[in-house]
Amino acid sequence: MTSPGTHRHRSLPRDVLRGIRRRWRAARSRWRRQNVRVVYHPAYERGIRHIPLDHQRAERILSFLSEERLLAQDEVLVPRRPTVRALLRVHDSEYLESLQRRTVVERVFGLPVSDGDLENLVEMQRMMVGGTVYASILAVDGGGVAVNLGGGLHHALRGGAMGFCLFNDIAVAIARLRYRGFSDRVLVVDLDMHDGNGTREIFSRDSSVHTFSIHNDHWSAIDAEESTAIELGDEVEDELLLGTLLKTLPDVVEAVQPGLAVYVAGTDPAADDALGSWRLTSEGMLSRDRFVMDLLRNRQRQIPVVVVLGGGYGDNSWKYTARFMSWLLSGRALEPPPNEELVLRRFRRIRETLDAADLTSEPDIYAWTLTDEDLVGILPGAPRETRFLGYFSKHGVELLLERFGIFDLLRMRGYKYPSVTVDLDHPLGQTARIFGDADHEWLLMELRVNRNQQVVPGNEVLVVEWLLLQNPRAHFGPYRRPLPGQSHPGLGLLKEVFSWLVVVCEILELDGLYYSPSSYHVAAQSHHLVRFLHPEHEALYRAFEMALEGIDLAGASRAVADGRVVDAAADQQVSWEGYPMVLPVSDRLHDLVFGEEYEARVAAELARLDLEVVDGQSAPTPAN
Repeated sequence: MTSPGTHRHRSLPRDVLRGIRRRWRAARSRWRRQNVRVVYHPAYERGIRHIPLDHQRAERILSFLSEERLLAQDEVLVPRRPTVRALLRVHDSEYLESLQRRTVVERVFGLPVSDGDLENLVEMQRMMVGGTVYASILAVDGGGVAVNLGGGLHHALRGGAMGFCLFNDIAVAIARLRYRGFSDRVLVVDLDMHDGNGTREIFSRDSSVHTFSIHNDHWSAIDAEESTAIELGDEVEDELLLGTLLKTLPDVVEAVQPGLAVYVAGTDPAADDALGSWRLTSEGMLSRDRFVMDLLRNRQRQIPVVVVLGGGYGDNSWKYTARFMSWLLSGRALEPPPNEELVLRRFRRIRETLDAADLTSEPDIYAWTLTDEDLVGILPGAPRETRFLGYFSKHGVELLLERFGIFDLLRMRGYKYPSVTVDLDHPLGQTARIFGDADHEWLLMELRVNRNQQVVPGNEVLVVEWLLLQNPRAHFGPYRRPLPGQSHPGLGLLKEVFSWLVVVCEILELDGLYYSPSSYHVAAQSHHLVRFLHPEHEALYRAFEMALEGIDLAGASRAVADGRVVDAAADQQVSWEGYPMVLPVSDRLHDLVFGEEYEARVAAELARLDLEVVDGQSAPTPAN
């Protein structure tokens, strides 16, 4: 029997319920996406590589959202380059004219820049201004949220550059709205770790714009007609920032009653930021973003919002924005994959569109000529290799590099005409080289590889005998110190090259990559997805890693090379050897170096080691 007031009903089958929930989630996601517009231009990837900016930040966010089916390519809106007249509404003409001089930009970035660097920086940031202008128009006209996957150049002043910022995109966008007749009050919520000083100064005498900034240190005077500037110092954690937000921002929103809000969602407060001094967790960062958006767009308020990225330094800065964006677009915060996996997913998706014939044949223009392969058996002498790794033509190698975007990344670094050579006769392995020009003056990559069935019993692997990645036009500086053995800074493309080689292994049905890192930093840069072939070597690397924790990669590699890592128990130096590493592609090789038995042996070996770093004077004698 049922009690009074209750009703018995028949439950729907589980598969029907799952289908209803799936359709409801898809409908909710479509509704949210209609209210969130995304703006991006490929020029955002330009710039210079001497500072720890992730120039693939926006592209990685878009790749992640596309992989999760939250954003289609045709839903991304492309901004126009802003006119000089738009810039002049905010910036002095003398200052804009001075940006033709390298010395002006060098003072801002603290580094020497070439004419090409100058052009890239100005074009990148000017296009980001266009993105914020476009996003502000979309937000106001549509009454929703518009995200510019760039911008937040909040340090730029009316008559000068500061803090890596040449133009103040926020101020230019607000001035453009005013020119179009928008008269509502504007609230700028700036939660970059650094002070939004430029925006505050530009609007210091404008009572229609309130600038709200929580940061570590004031960069300039905080007096303004409409401003809230809160200084929290360094080592800020989740509780302090979120508590400060809760106590202050709701009252500001209530007092200002804005018709538009601009949210500078900087990711440099994160604990792993390369230049930041705060200690926010990924949960704290997402809570910050959700709090701001819920406050601005709750049931009582539907304030149009422009989101700009602001500061964020290092290879993981994109992930905080990606979590935020996935929540904006779907209502669920999704966890981004490791950088290497993201690149590999994209390469595999591209690989599915490739025709095997394109990888093995030469272009039609050469179809009438006789190749070495045609002449084998006719000319005297032993047969020669005619294909890279027995499969790829030179054209096929170039096609992969072009389709996977590696050539585009080189073009963004100023090498407009990358070219490839393939040497099939080197005694240590076949060699592919990428040059930055048709005359082969700038060597960017040299890769020597061979196929091998002996080095890992039961597996056929691609052995990387030699890999050089360098940017001969770049210079070392305060943000980029040379690693041992480096003549030029790197290209920052190790993940892309490794992902390309993994796809090559998949095409050739090889079990994985095999290489021997000659120095500690080479192993450290690639250890995310690879393992040492033998457990005792993996254990030694992990012991090195623990002993060197807190030291930057250049310093750690020098400590190892100088013999300053010692085994405390044996009182002996521990030298680095080029022990073999593997990046598994097949399940068979993956199980060999990621399985339970392997990890148990690593743990047992690690328990015997007690490594520490000492200064040069107290280093013991190397073990015999």
